[in-house]
Amino acid sequence: MSSPVPEQIKIFVAGHRGMVGSALVRHLQKLGQQRLVTRTRTELDLTNQLAVQQFFATEKPEQVYMAAAKVGGIHANDTYPADFIYQNLMVQANVIEAAFQHGVKKLLFLGSSCIYPALAQQPMREDALLTAPLEPTNEPYAIAKIAGIKLCESYNRQYGASHGLDYRSVMPTNLYGPGDNYHALNSHVIPGLIRRFHEAKVSGATNVTIWGTGTPKREFLYVDDMAAACVHVMNLPHAQYVQHTSPRLSHINVGYGDDVTIAELAQRIAKVVGFEGAVSFDVSKPDGVPRKLLDSSRLNILGWQATVPLEAGLSKAYEDFKTKHASHP
Repeated sequence: MSSPVPEQIKIFVAGHRGMVGSALVRHLQKLGQQRLVTRTRTELDLTNQLAVQQFFATEKPEQVYMAAAKVGGIHANDTYPADFIYQNLMVQANVIEAAFQHGVKKLLFLGSSCIYPALAQQPMREDALLTAPLEPTNEPYAIAKIAGIKLCESYNRQYGASHGLDYRSVMPTNLYGPGDNYHALNSHVIPGLIRRFHEAKVSGATNVTIWGTGTPKREFLYVDDMAAACVHVMNLPHAQYVQHTSPRLSHINVGYGDDVTIAELAQRIAKVVGFEGAVSFDVSKPDGVPRKLLDSSRLNILGWQATVPLEAGLSKAYEDFKTKHASHP
């Protein structure tokens, strides 16, 4: 169960139109929070330092959830590496510095499990960070996210005692659910497969081909669970949080606690969608790392666990896809 949100704290949710940001808004509103501040990308360009400084000077939020990021799957990361590292570095640096300059004491930065080495011991613990090389296909994005963690740690180390800063970081596993990106090429695996199986069902296709061998294992967390975890971590008492972290290892993993092979995932999505044809694999395409499972024991000790099973989450995600993105029978 999430810790209570302080009454009527003014909260800036950066990236509120994204999958995680929109889930955060839903969750905070459900908890009764009425003073949420949001901006679309056209209203506030977070890569523009001056614009971000002016926004913080005007709005003066008391808490910040840093859910804004440029994200994508293997294809997008491999095709647009400069966009991924530049935009994420700029957004993080601008928001965190402006938050500090304008008196924000509490900030939560959202990272990604790709910060860990490509061949990290499984399940991946927080102390695996920076112990070995990253997965090459998403290295630029991962480096940007590592920089975000280190920004939070560095501001805490330099200004925590003197200014009362408490900037925290959470590292989610692979997320899915309402508000996901269903682009044919640039999406993550679950939304990409939902779209492909749906289109195959609608067109009457007899086969769907999946990238890679199907053998890599991945962990998936429903996005509303992630939002609940974020609010829980943000509002943990400082003493309790630092008891399970350190000044140079301040991030906390957020995972479901179990993983499946891509082949198993494809079969489950096919079942949810109602596709009854064959599933084959294009082994000429990259697999990515062989396994990505987070060790979320620190967060579990701090009182939070996921509640939405994969099958239930996939059904909700497919309903969201049909409502918002698909022409379906």
